[in-house]
Amino acid sequence: MDKVVREMRIIAGECKGRHIKPVPGMSTRPTTDKVRESIYNMIGPFFDGGQALDLYGGSGALGIEALSRGMSKCIFVDRDSKAIETIKWNLEQTKFTGSAEVFRNDSKRALKALNKREMTFSLVLLDPPYHKEQILYDLEKLCTFELLEDNATVVVEHKKEVTLPESVSELQMTRQETYSGKTTISIYTYEQPAVEKED
Repeated sequence: MDKVVREMRIIAGECKGRHIKPVPGMSTRPTTDKVRESIYNMIGPFFDGGQALDLYGGSGALGIEALSRGMSKCIFVDRDSKAIETIKWNLEQTKFTGSAEVFRNDSKRALKALNKREMTFSLVLLDPPYHKEQILYDLEKLCTFELLEDNATVVVEHKKEVTLPESVSELQMTRQETYSGKTTISIYTYEQPAVEKED
């Protein structure tokens, strides 16, 4: 059984050192501070604005870290009511409530809703329950729903045993690292498909 994370903190940026809390119980699997720091060292470490999507919010730590490091806005999604309450509490503690939207929904419905709103993101954070099929579905829908800006980054946290393809639609894997022998981080970059010119 994984060690229960009792306390977390924001690693860097505007809210560096600020403590946030994990979701009560064992329904979510929080990303450790060490892994979170490694993720942002790979993709940042800081941002000059942009909009992020934390599709499996949990405690909201990944998305709040993005806001602390310069993202302008983050959309948080989770289907668990305890997670939603925790995300809102952590946003209040870090004073990022005005830079966030929080929705209780499953990922499939959330992606459809974001598509209807014609939203786009420069950073997407995927830390789903460890199911390869769900990861591939999410990656494909991010592309088909045109939810990604050109050169957007998609971060996927998954079990080491899960093998993801080098490319999914217009997403290309650009980096992959494994931590503690069991958690793998796969980084994808999105390239918008070329628009064919009319004769």
